[in-house]
Amino acid sequence: MSSGITGEARTPLTSSPVVNGGSNVPLVPTNTVTTATGLTVRTRIDPVLTVDDVVRQLCINLKVKDSPSNYALRDEADELVTNDNLRRKIKTKVNLKLVNAPAREARETAEKLKLRDDATTLKMTLFTLQKYIREEQFAQSFINCSGLTDLIDIIFGAHGNTLAYALTAMQNLMELDYGWSTLDDAFIFQVVQILSSPQSLINVCRPATAILKKLVEADPTSAPGTQLAASSSRGPPILPPDSVYRYGFSVVFEQMRKGVGFLETVISRLGSADTAMAQHSMMLINSLLSHASDTRWEEFIAELERLNVRKAVVRLMSSHTIEDLTSSILDFQANFIRVTYRKKTTLIEETEPSHAAILQAIWTNSKLTESVDETGQLLKWRLLGFDTENLEQEFNDVGVLGLECLSKFIDMDPDFPKIIQEQLSRPPARRCPVAKASNEVVEMLSEHWAIFAPGYSTSTTFQPFFLDFYKVHSLATHFFIRMWGDSGAASGDFSRVSALVRSQAKVALRSENVRPWHEVEHDFTECEYRRVRERQMKELEQDDDLLSKVPVRNLRAKLYKESFEFVRQQRIQCLMQGAWFVNALPPNSTGSRDSTRRPSRPWRFMRLDPGLKYLHYVDSALKFAVRSGLEDLPDRIEVAAISEIATGTCAAPPHVLRDQSDLPPTFPPVASPLSFSLLSAHEGSLADQIAPDQSRWADWTDGLNMLRRDGGHVSSKETAGFVQALTEIGLKIKLLDLSGEMVELPSGLIAGPPPSNTDFFFSDLM
Repeated sequence: MSSGITGEARTPLTSSPVVNGGSNVPLVPTNTVTTATGLTVRTRIDPVLTVDDVVRQLCINLKVKDSPSNYALRDEADELVTNDNLRRKIKTKVNLKLVNAPAREARETAEKLKLRDDATTLKMTLFTLQKYIREEQFAQSFINCSGLTDLIDIIFGAHGNTLAYALTAMQNLMELDYGWSTLDDAFIFQVVQILSSPQSLINVCRPATAILKKLVEADPTSAPGTQLAASSSRGPPILPPDSVYRYGFSVVFEQMRKGVGFLETVISRLGSADTAMAQHSMMLINSLLSHASDTRWEEFIAELERLNVRKAVVRLMSSHTIEDLTSSILDFQANFIRVTYRKKTTLIEETEPSHAAILQAIWTNSKLTESVDETGQLLKWRLLGFDTENLEQEFNDVGVLGLECLSKFIDMDPDFPKIIQEQLSRPPARRCPVAKASNEVVEMLSEHWAIFAPGYSTSTTFQPFFLDFYKVHSLATHFFIRMWGDSGAASGDFSRVSALVRSQAKVALRSENVRPWHEVEHDFTECEYRRVRERQMKELEQDDDLLSKVPVRNLRAKLYKESFEFVRQQRIQCLMQGAWFVNALPPNSTGSRDSTRRPSRPWRFMRLDPGLKYLHYVDSALKFAVRSGLEDLPDRIEVAAISEIATGTCAAPPHVLRDQSDLPPTFPPVASPLSFSLLSAHEGSLADQIAPDQSRWADWTDGLNMLRRDGGHVSSKETAGFVQALTEIGLKIKLLDLSGEMVELPSGLIAGPPPSNTDFFFSDLM
C-alpha cells in the first residue's frame, strides 16, 4: 500500500518516484506541486498521511535544505492545505504550491511592515496580509511578532488602497476570537473618522464599516458561554483578561458621538450606487439597533429619527433591484418593530425631562388656557380629549409611542388649534375626544403591524407604511375625527367609531408592499361615512364582534408570542435533523458558463450541532444515508459568522440541472426561488444552496434567521402562516373555554323514539 509521495525533480515538469514503503508498483500521480523557484513536479499523495508528513517527504525528495517545519502547501487560490481538507485536495487533483509555512510567512510579513521603506512593497505586503491573516497559525505568529501594532500604525497614517488593504486585514483578523483585545478608544475613533469623511473611498469604507460592526457585537454578553452562565447567576459575566468581548455598543457609541457627522454619513451611504457599500451600512445600523444599551438607547434612537433613517430605508425599498439588500431591509424593519414596541411599553412620567418637554410642546401648540370645571377641579388635559387629568394613566397602554404620536399629529397640522376649538364649541356629549382618539389609533396600528413583543416579527414583505408610522397615525386620527362628526356620534359611541376606523385602516393599509402612498391618503381622506359603514356591516356579518374586544386582542398578542416560539423551536429542530441540498452557483455568477465556477460535487448535507454553534456538512457526488451525529460531516460553518441569509440569489450549475430530473433543465441558469446564501460580513458567501422543495426552504431559511441573536426576520410566507394559524386556533380554543365554561361537548347525539303521548304539553298549558 502506498504510504507517501513521489518526487524526482530534474526538469521544470517531471514525474516523481514513488515513496511507498518499498513497492515498485507504478502509481498514477494525484497532484502537481510547484516550488518557489518555479519547479513543478507530479506527485502521488497518500490520503492517509498528515500534511506535516506530506511536506516532510516533499522536502526530502526535492532535497530542500531548510527544516520542513518552515514549509506548507497551498492551492492555486492560496488556501492553506490542512488535515481537514487534504483528502479533498487529493480527490479533486488540485494543483499545489510548496510555500512558506504560515508562521514563517507571518514573521516575514511583520518585518516588512516595520520597514515601510517603499510604498509599493508596503501595499503588496498588506495585500498578502489580508488574505493570510484569517489563518490561526499565521495570525498567532503575526501577533507574537507585534505585527498588530504596526498594522494599527499604518491604519492611522495610510490613504487610498494602502489604507483599504490595511483595514481589510484588520477586518479579517477580527474573525478570530482572540488577538485584537488591545484595540483601544483611539483606534475606534480613527475608524469612526474614516467613515465620517464623505471623501473616503468605497473600498476603504466597506472594511471600516465591518470593523465597527464587529466591535459593536463584541460585547461581554455575547462571549461564548455567557448566556448560559447568565441564566444561572447574577451580575456581569467574568471574562479572561485577553478576551475580545470587551467592547459592545456603549464603547463604540462614545467614539461615534465624537465623530462629526458620523451617523449622517453612514445613513447617506444607504443610497450608494455600490450595493456592497449600501449593504454594509445597513448591516452596521442593524447591529447598532440590535445591541443598543439601555443607557444610550433613547439618545441613539432620537438621533436616527432626526436623521430620517426610516425615510432613507423606504427609498431603498422602492428603488433597489438587487436581492442582496432584501434581507438587510427586513432586518431593519424587524428592528424598528422592536423600537416601536419598546416605546409603547415605556411608561410616561411627567417628571421625566424629555416627557415633560413633549407635554409642554403639546400644550403650547394647542393654544389652550387651563381653567377649572364646575366642581372647582383643574381643567387642562381634558380639554384635549382625555378622560382625566392623570396623564400617566391616560398613556398607560400606549406609553411614549402614544405621546410622540400625539405630538407629531399636532406638529403635522397647523390647524390643530381650530380642530380643538371646534370640538369645544359643541355640547360636551357631542365632542370628539381627540387625544383619546389618538391613543386608540396607536393601539389599532400596533395590532395591525403585530407590535406585540420584541423579536417576534413575521413579516416577509416590505412594510413602508409601517416605517411612516407617525404619518399613518395622523391620517387615521383625522379620519377618526371626521367619522365622529359625520356619524353624529355622542360620548357613548366611542367604541362604535373606533370600529369604523379599524375597518378602514385594514382596507387602506392592505398590500402595503405594492400600494402607492397616494392611495392610502385617498382611502383615509376621501372615503365617505356611508361607504365605510356599509362595508363594516358586511364585515360584521362574517366576523364575531367579540374578537375586537380589548381583552381578546390582548389574549391574541400573548398567544402570538407563544406560537412564534413554538414554530421557532420546530424550525431549529429541523436544522438539527439535517437535510440534503444542491450546491449552487454563487451569487452574480448565475449566467456564467465557466466550469471553474461549478461546485466540485453537486450535493451537500448540512446539520446543526446540538450546541447551536456550527453547521456541519459534507459535499458528495451522490446522496447517501447520513448517520446521526456529526461523524459523517467533516466540514463546518460557524453560525456566529453568518450575518445574513439572502434568498433567491443563486442557481444550480448547468451540469447538475441536466443530471437531476427533479430540477428544471434551463440554461443559462436562473436564480432559483428555493435558493439561499449564507453571507458573512467579512468573507461574502459562506454557502450557496438550493432546497429540494418549498417546505425544506422555509424550514432552513427561517430556522437560521430565528437562530440569530437578534431574532432576524421570517423569510417565508409558510412560516408566517403557521404562526398566524396557531395563534387563531389557540384563540378559538381559549374562547371556547370561556364561552362554554369548560363544558365538554358531545361528539354526537343519538335520538330516541318519539313520545307515545303528547297530551302532557296541553295539560301543562291548561
